[in-house]
Amino acid sequence: MSRAASTLRARHAVRRLSSSSSASSAEAWDVPFHRLQKQRGQHLLTNPRVLDDIVRRAAIRPGDAVLEVGPGTGNLTARLLASPAARVAAVEIDPRMSAAVSARAASLGLAHKLTVTSGDAMEVNFPKFDVCVSNIPYAISSPLIAKLLFGAYRFRTATLLVQREFARRLVGAPGHGERNHLATNARLVADLTLLMDVSKVEFVPVPGVDSSLVEIRMKEARPAEVEPGIGLDEWLEFTRVCFGQHQLQQRRRRQKKKRWKEKTLGTIFKKEEIAMELFRLSRGAEEREGSGPVGGGSDVPRHDGDDVGDGKEEEDCGEVAYSCFSKEGVVAFKERIAGALQSARLDKERPSRLSNDDLLRLLRLFIKRGVRFH
Repeated sequence: MSRAASTLRARHAVRRLSSSSSASSAEAWDVPFHRLQKQRGQHLLTNPRVLDDIVRRAAIRPGDAVLEVGPGTGNLTARLLASPAARVAAVEIDPRMSAAVSARAASLGLAHKLTVTSGDAMEVNFPKFDVCVSNIPYAISSPLIAKLLFGAYRFRTATLLVQREFARRLVGAPGHGERNHLATNARLVADLTLLMDVSKVEFVPVPGVDSSLVEIRMKEARPAEVEPGIGLDEWLEFTRVCFGQHQLQQRRRRQKKKRWKEKTLGTIFKKEEIAMELFRLSRGAEEREGSGPVGGGSDVPRHDGDDVGDGKEEEDCGEVAYSCFSKEGVVAFKERIAGALQSARLDKERPSRLSNDDLLRLLRLFIKRGVRFH
């Protein structure tokens, strides 16, 4: 099909969408009925004016590749297909919805522009895209945005409809007291803007909260360092620990099946599994850089087997216990952690109440004392 014919068909699709937008609730049901699953966050946006506004604000350019996560029955997808986009890639976990959105595209004569991937958006690899436009399930808002921001994807903007409270935490300044691990890091690689609010009554079924549309505009170049000498990867690992997002902390919470409550930095870094994991990372950093810990002295972390020379290192240790490390080295390393927290006067502070400058100051002190996170 020629580009002119494709453009003409898209214009006809826009007219059809506009002419059928008198009844907002009907838009969700012009495909075979499916029972929606709330546990998967299946709340369909049905107001045509809001749908049109989302696509307008996404500012899709001719030839763009668009990614949509969670298309549902295709209310937003239809408008994305009718936009100047060259193609739309939709990722949908529910096979019923995958079939429905494909049928929707075919009914508009735009199936050639659509690719549907059935699978979990947190597990599948996204194709290359220029913009992401999605009404995403609330439950995956944070991990999905983190995947977009800090994965291998290079795109221009993401225009996402998310829970209203989450949107305000995301675009708000760090340190306002909310759990804002993602907001703390997002500003390093992107500019975030709150575009508009959307009432919960515009969805079927009606969710318990209102939504907001957020624009994430990526910076032209992703910085390799937060500041000279401190890499972005190390900062990200540091903030994961501070905000309880480290895999060891998350695994422990799942085992206990208790709701996470933010702890002070002193409490977080006193945890045995965290201290030992940092010990391992710091040990590896010293070996890679070919230098001992800052300041030298008898507090050098070491293995009991170092004097034996049997070639066995961290891989012989347990995942958390690391029993092959010397007890003296472990104690000295924990003292380094405590010393950095006390020197920064942040041991009794909760991370969500700290600015990025406060956290960066603490990270500098950790690195100075040989405590590494990457």
